[in-house]
Amino acid sequence: MDKLEQELKLLLIEALNLEDISAEQIDSATPLFGEGLGLDSIDALELGVAIRRKYKVKMDAEPAKLRHHFASIANLARFVEGARGSA
Repeated sequence: MDKLEQELKLLLIEALNLEDISAEQIDSATPLFGEGLGLDSIDALELGVAIRRKYKVKMDAEPAKLRHHFASIANLARFVEGARGSA
């Protein structure tokens, strides 16, 4: 999972053009939105597209589930791992 979390951090930085932050500066438990990294809904869409392309996983459109999956890098890693395992 650590490898996947590292990949997701790098994907986040690349997909959103975050030039002022490195993967090492992102804690896997830090919230991606609000008080954490401060991402917004457009960032979520861009990140979701990047994750679908890279990992070939389908995102559930239910807002509560999406909020949970996108809460942190750790949650995204669990989601991707689970989605790949059930494919």
